[in-house]
Amino acid sequence: MQIWPGQPYPLGATYDGSGTNFALMSRIADAVELCLIAQDGTETRINLTEVDAHVWHAYLPGIQPGQRYGYRVHGPYDPGAGHRCDPSKLLLDPYAKAIHGQIDGDQALYSYRFGNPEERHEEDSAAHAMLGVVVNPFFDWGHDRPPRHEYHESVIYEAHVKGMTQLHPDVPEELRGTYAGLAHPAMIEHLSSLGVTAIELMPVHQFVDDPHLQERGLHNYWGYNTIGFFAPHNGYAAFGSDGQQVQEFKSLVKAMHDANIEVILDVVYNHTAEGNHLGPTLSFRGIDNAAYYRLVDHDPSHYFDTTGTGNSLLMRSPAVLQLIMDSLRYWVEEMHVDGFRFDLASTLARQFHEVDRLAVFFDLVHQDPVISQVKLIAEPWDLGDGGYQVGGFPPLWTEWNGQYRDTVRDFWRGEPSTLSEFASRLTGSSDLYEHSGRRPFASINFVTAHDGFTLRDLVSYNEKHNEANGEGGADGEAHNRSWNCGAEGPTDDPQVNRLRERQQRNFLATLLASQGVPMISHGDELGRSQAGNNNTYCQDTELSWISWDLDESQEELLAFTRRLIALRHNHPVFRRRRFFAGAPEHGGESDIGDIEWFTPAASRMSDADWNTTYARSIMVFLNGHAIPEPDQRGQRIEDDSFLVLFNAAAERIEFTMPDVTYGAAWEVVVDTNSPETRGTLVSPGGTLMVESRSVAYLRSTDAPSEHDDVDLASKAERVDPDIPRSDGAPHGEHVGGSTHDG
Repeated sequence: MQIWPGQPYPLGATYDGSGTNFALMSRIADAVELCLIAQDGTETRINLTEVDAHVWHAYLPGIQPGQRYGYRVHGPYDPGAGHRCDPSKLLLDPYAKAIHGQIDGDQALYSYRFGNPEERHEEDSAAHAMLGVVVNPFFDWGHDRPPRHEYHESVIYEAHVKGMTQLHPDVPEELRGTYAGLAHPAMIEHLSSLGVTAIELMPVHQFVDDPHLQERGLHNYWGYNTIGFFAPHNGYAAFGSDGQQVQEFKSLVKAMHDANIEVILDVVYNHTAEGNHLGPTLSFRGIDNAAYYRLVDHDPSHYFDTTGTGNSLLMRSPAVLQLIMDSLRYWVEEMHVDGFRFDLASTLARQFHEVDRLAVFFDLVHQDPVISQVKLIAEPWDLGDGGYQVGGFPPLWTEWNGQYRDTVRDFWRGEPSTLSEFASRLTGSSDLYEHSGRRPFASINFVTAHDGFTLRDLVSYNEKHNEANGEGGADGEAHNRSWNCGAEGPTDDPQVNRLRERQQRNFLATLLASQGVPMISHGDELGRSQAGNNNTYCQDTELSWISWDLDESQEELLAFTRRLIALRHNHPVFRRRRFFAGAPEHGGESDIGDIEWFTPAASRMSDADWNTTYARSIMVFLNGHAIPEPDQRGQRIEDDSFLVLFNAAAERIEFTMPDVTYGAAWEVVVDTNSPETRGTLVSPGGTLMVESRSVAYLRSTDAPSEHDDVDLASKAERVDPDIPRSDGAPHGEHVGGSTHDG
């Protein structure tokens, strides 16, 4: 076999059409062996003799895509000093672009003996190791172009590759649970008809299936246990794991882009799957432990952990910073993804102990001409001291707004003294983001996500029910801010079920009316349940997978969600790029402010109204004629004005419409109590009876109305204000009387 010197850059295995360049960084190594692994497991070792700036490298002519490989690193094994080199362990390339295999927890993967961590164990791990694979970088992208939806136009859909597709009847069985399955026309059609602009994929970087879960007959389902930051997870590949997963993932991205849907990746750069000091030696630990991991200062044999997983990457290390930036650029430039959601992002800001918003990592991102131009979403907390950083990230970054989630949940479950904060969350959380020069779209608004109850379970359970996880109920959040509506879990009580259906619609109607970027968790539009389990990280079962066998109420919820998203897309008043000013002088050509708050009696909210502990109802006016920012062509944005009526009280409340200054008439376009009720007209000064625990949107219209008073609970008109009626009939209908019997 010919062995040429090769190049120290790029790191990893790079195929150029004739052969492959291999490059590995290790400051601590005394020697490095490249190990080529044949299909039958036969190993060929090649000493790397070329070293530049701690990078060991060689070029092998004739090595083709599909070649499996690993490394053996010779160097000090001195845990007390932070060094854990062990040439008996076949190590995975941190830059591997495809990975073959999965670990099984065998003793050979560990450098110590089970039961005696002080005793060295040097059994060869090759038969149990995960292997890098040389990949073919060439792919026909055709005319692929990123959709590039502006933040304020975005609706994000958080999804799991396997959970979305495993039970879908229209996806061929051999494609279910895979990238190819998610790219199937049936899945694309669902996302397109729903109206989402981006799919945020839960981790697809190669992750490890934890041995301790395998021992209990469980699996790592969520995937927040990365071992390969460049490789698509091989468990989601339909056509093979010797590089086929790369082509399959690219095909998924291309299919999403063809449908005008962006692809955002949930990435886990805060830790790796090697765990704490008792974890296996799979890759980074055996290559250069102290260069990759943050070690305890007074005891380098242990890891400083702010992630709850056993280790944290060392964010002041040049090797770590280069790894992350190289990985991000690879996924954008080579895999064509459109953005990233950073798991436990506060850890990325910890150069030393504290969370520093000016950390080197953020400087690198801001200065990078590629990464700075894609969507950047932070999960703004970790488990370390001072880790909760909602509102604390720098410009360019958006954040999962945990305060939005908590406040909206509290409001709809009837917690006292939530009205004022509810208004702040509804209007984009300026108290969190405006001080740093950011806009409302810095707030990624969500009510549910993968971690916690589904939307249906949020209104069906007071307590978590995690028995299936085998941890005695100790796992998962205990304080869910949920309300079961009167019965724990499934019930035959029709009144409870109607309330649950209405509460789900209330959450969705609130989310889609809020300034910022809405994020929907997969299956919430279908009323998906996890039987009260709020921590399904280890449930790769039907408990977590989406069931597409929908009953009538689920079909209605899906149709309702589609209408809400369409309404948001059609009306820029719900997705402003700037915070509300309130005063008329900031309202462009309008004589009234861009937003006003009213009591149900149509009087302006006073300080006393805001501070009333029992106040649970409010009416907000959104002025469509006072949107200060121009569109992309510099044209002034004009829209209808809206009234949004929130009634979280336990009783029906009569709302009075504001005077004619605000609108000549008001048309009901959304009613969460009767989701098909649309088209009803109400005059200025007229009244609208709004059911307990429900939301109504009313759109301004010039149509006059002779009658004022409407009872929404009794009116059901099947029209959609934003989708033309097939019979050509006009939207809207006059109704009369203080009560209306339909």
